[in-house]
Amino acid sequence: MADNTTQQIAALNEKVDTILEYVNQQRLKSQSLDDLIADVSIVGKDVYDSTVKALDEHEVVIDPDRLRELGIRLAQNIGNFSSILDTLGSVLDLMRDAGPIANEMIIDATTKLHAFEQKGYFAFIKEFGQIIDNIITHYSVEDVRLLADNVVTIMDTVKNLTQPEVLKSVDNAVKVFASMETEDIPQYSLFRVMREMNKPEMKKALGFLVTFMRNLSRDERHS
Repeated sequence: MADNTTQQIAALNEKVDTILEYVNQQRLKSQSLDDLIADVSIVGKDVYDSTVKALDEHEVVIDPDRLRELGIRLAQNIGNFSSILDTLGSVLDLMRDAGPIANEMIIDATTKLHAFEQKGYFAFIKEFGQIIDNIITHYSVEDVRLLADNVVTIMDTVKNLTQPEVLKSVDNAVKVFASMETEDIPQYSLFRVMREMNKPEMKKALGFLVTFMRNLSRDERHS
């Protein structure tokens, strides 16, 4: 009987100790909360005083109604703010995923630019710019206007000059001229010229010249 009573008293004491410990913990928490509230109140008061002072120095007047309206609008758009944050998160995820791809593109572009530089593209463009500068320097606006008026005729002429048979004839003429010794051209008497005129190649050349002049004169009359 005495042992049973002792056990009950011990259990009761243990429960009382537990209750006292719980009460003490709650007291400590309450005290910590009170301290936190006091600190926040002090900080909040300092912030409030500093804000009021700054607004007063800058002569800023806050309308309570407008401030209340702003608060209401902020509360009404909480969903929109959440959507904006979600969108921002998606954009950041996209940037994070696209980062390696962008790096690869930058590396490829750098490699190609280096290859272009090695091949002389940039030097060519630089010299081509010098050509444009010389054209602008040596030709007036009126010259450019005349060029624009006659650009179709010029392009037709270039097109005709780039025909294979024309290019071949021009190439042959250039080769013949290059092979001639212009500083040691023999002199021809009238009799020798007449004798040369009887040769087949000279007759063919004269026929070509006469035909060319006839066709040229005919085209000029038609134009």
